[in-house]
Amino acid sequence: MALKDFQPVIGLEVHAQLLTQSKLFSTARVAFGAEPNTHTTPVCLGFPGALPVLNGKVVELALRAGLALECKINERSEWSRKHYFYPDSPKGYQITQYEFPICEWGGLTLDVAAKRVQIRRIHIEEDAGKSVHDAAPGLTLVDLNRVGTPLLEIVSEPDLRSADEAVEYLKLLRDVLVYVGVNDGNLEEGSFRCDANVSIMKKGGQDYGTRCELKNLNSFKNIKLAIDAEIARHVEVIEGGGTIVQETRLFDVDRGETRSMRSKEDAHDYRYFPEPDLPPLVVSAEELAHARATMPELPRARRRRYVEQLKLTEYDAGVLTADRELSELYERCLAPVGDAKRVANWFIGEVSRLLNESGVRPGAVKFTPAQFASLLGAIESGEISQNAGKEVFGQMFATGAEPKDVIAAKGLAQVSDTGALEKVIDEIIGGNQKNVEAYRAGKQQVLGFFVGQVMKAMKGKGNPKVINELLEKKLKG
Repeated sequence: MALKDFQPVIGLEVHAQLLTQSKLFSTARVAFGAEPNTHTTPVCLGFPGALPVLNGKVVELALRAGLALECKINERSEWSRKHYFYPDSPKGYQITQYEFPICEWGGLTLDVAAKRVQIRRIHIEEDAGKSVHDAAPGLTLVDLNRVGTPLLEIVSEPDLRSADEAVEYLKLLRDVLVYVGVNDGNLEEGSFRCDANVSIMKKGGQDYGTRCELKNLNSFKNIKLAIDAEIARHVEVIEGGGTIVQETRLFDVDRGETRSMRSKEDAHDYRYFPEPDLPPLVVSAEELAHARATMPELPRARRRRYVEQLKLTEYDAGVLTADRELSELYERCLAPVGDAKRVANWFIGEVSRLLNESGVRPGAVKFTPAQFASLLGAIESGEISQNAGKEVFGQMFATGAEPKDVIAAKGLAQVSDTGALEKVIDEIIGGNQKNVEAYRAGKQQVLGFFVGQVMKAMKGKGNPKVINELLEKKLKG
């Protein structure tokens, strides 16, 4: 047997940090990269007598995520204590939702694979701290700034059948969460991270094999490599007559293989029991209605609208909707212009280029939609050339200057006065009679020569459209 004789079975558990200013049950600030142990409170640290108080913003964001992922929202959910004893867990337990999560049974439909991946549950829980192994020689130190940070754990069914499908699912999931303002999608900082449960079964079989969990995967590239490596390991073990042991494993990036971390815990190992210091979480009809009313348009729906209503290509629509802020800026600039394709070309070209080069977010640009419309109007009327328009836009982007002021200051206006242009055209025609005769004999390409000569004489400031019209009229005699 070989890899082709087996079917991978993959389920994913995603931990998405919620975009709140404070923690799940305390007023401590959520901040990445702060000095170690500077954002904690007695509640975070589990001091005796310190009681948790739920952050209402967390519930609002959880509802938004559940609606975006087409989940059933449970009116009542409950808190539990999940026990484990690590140095970065000062309470010795994590407050989470176990038997009764806030959201259940949603899903995402993959574009490439054209399949729906079920989401079994979404529950709220608090994050642990961070063990720092390289802080000093021979020492492991603990940073508790992250303790109590609010997370959503999003658990899929084992519906994925390849590493590529897993990566597509994760990218779609991240896009949705970022679009609805639930998560920032930053894998490098750990605010969007994934554990993968991987097993294999015989092709055509029905019984799943023993699964292993891959922990702490923090890039799409490594997620694919880790899953593929784990699938290959399972096949090798089974072909060699061995047995897969349920365990938690880590991915060694340098060696391109997974290695054992610890035996896999089951639910009973965590000794779950109801959290005695928190009442059940009850979502009111008003809260759910507010969440529905404030939901932004999702990326897939927006992309479809751009194709069907604005008549953009799938590619253009995909680029413009990949970032919510970019698509919102596009729509604000489209409103006073009206030409969807023309505005899209500018956004996919100059706007995206300058955003990338400057690091400015689309929501923080200095130019206004009215200024953008004014610029396109100046190009359309022939007041300035397309290339000059890019130069003007560069100044608008950098300073927020009015297009007319930039055009005047840089002397970029094209000459459209027919009297001034005719004078130059007559001189050039008079000095190039052989080319005039060639044009009249049917060599239409000679017109380009005359346009070039006129533009050279005008030092690039003649209006090409007017020049072409005048030349054609005069060359025909």
